[in-house]
Amino acid sequence: MSPTLSASRRTLKIPLTRAQWVILILLVLSVTINYIDRGSLSAADKYLQQDFGLDTERRGEIYSAFFAGYAGLMLLAGWLVDRFDVNRVLAIGFMIWTTAILLTGAASGFAMLIVLRLALGAGESVAYPAYSKILSGSYHEHQRGFANAAIDAGSKFGPAISLLAGGLLMERFGWRSFFYAMGGLSFLWMIPWFAMVPRGERLVPHAAGRVPTMMEICRKRAAWGTYLGLFGGNYAWYFLLTWIPGYFRLARHYTQHEVAIFASIPLWVTGFSTLTAGLVSDRLIARGYDAGKVRKSFLGVGVLGATIMLPAALVSSSMWSLILISIASLAIGIESSNVWATTQRMAGPWASGRWTGMQNLAGNIPGIIAPWFTGWVVKVTGSFNAAFVAATVMLLVAFVGYVIVVPRVEPIDWEA
Repeated sequence: MSPTLSASRRTLKIPLTRAQWVILILLVLSVTINYIDRGSLSAADKYLQQDFGLDTERRGEIYSAFFAGYAGLMLLAGWLVDRFDVNRVLAIGFMIWTTAILLTGAASGFAMLIVLRLALGAGESVAYPAYSKILSGSYHEHQRGFANAAIDAGSKFGPAISLLAGGLLMERFGWRSFFYAMGGLSFLWMIPWFAMVPRGERLVPHAAGRVPTMMEICRKRAAWGTYLGLFGGNYAWYFLLTWIPGYFRLARHYTQHEVAIFASIPLWVTGFSTLTAGLVSDRLIARGYDAGKVRKSFLGVGVLGATIMLPAALVSSSMWSLILISIASLAIGIESSNVWATTQRMAGPWASGRWTGMQNLAGNIPGIIAPWFTGWVVKVTGSFNAAFVAATVMLLVAFVGYVIVVPRVEPIDWEA
């Protein structure tokens, strides 16, 4: 990945405009709320066990229910954001998932929790196709690394906030109060979204183009590489997201207070890592490095580096386990910072919504599998070791998808 630093290869670095900053800040806030909501039930893991008498397998089924609703509507979500005003589609989805998290505070049993998690997933299904559509249409190539990384950082800071602040607040005020407060306050996001975001217009001009069908996208080898890459990478991420509190509480014998503080550290690390990696990738592209090679290199290095999570389950020291998981989380941040920038570069503004919808469908099937499998294997074996092995194998699958199956990361000419 050698740079060509001649003036002809350098990219004119255009700073973000005020409108771009407004949109980006509100998108980051929305994804942070999104992930606080989806991660909040993991922070309440102890209370689900106490109040409802749910074992690890049952709790894993509840965590998986979110992803069943999320992945199940992903293709429809991709079609909706390409067909209608993406800003309004995102707002409607936001309203649905916020209502679901508010009602979770009133849940009376296993069945109601399952239904509400399905509704939460259904509402959140529009988020990433909408983000991808907005970024591909309103941000330049050398701006998208940072823009995507900022959104990705929100997806990492969200569960960190949920685990740290949520865990401490639940300990003091009860878990139901946290869901009522979170649901009620989240609705405030819609006020600036409707008041400040421009409707139906692109901030970056693009040549006219044709929206390809889903079948046309699926004929591209690059698309299948991104599906496989996100499938493997997300398995490891969702394993950490849903079970890291339970792992430290059950396997490392942390108290609920210690879980809230220490188990959130890997999530904070991932957030800062993805933000830094997004900035670095944009800087490299602006200096003249090949954009496709930059994106692909960050993906490969990230998923390969994250395999260091495997020894975390085997070491005897709880501190070393936390350190290794944090290093793996740093690597996940390097990878996740460039996932959607890679897709947006290849798909372009005309296919980003649908491609993202299908890629996110593939990437969230592991969200159904990983939480349930982890809960089941811990119940059967009394150990998290097999769960860590499965996550590591999936990271190698992601490496194959991103580095071997995806060819050159270049814009696709849909007219041809």
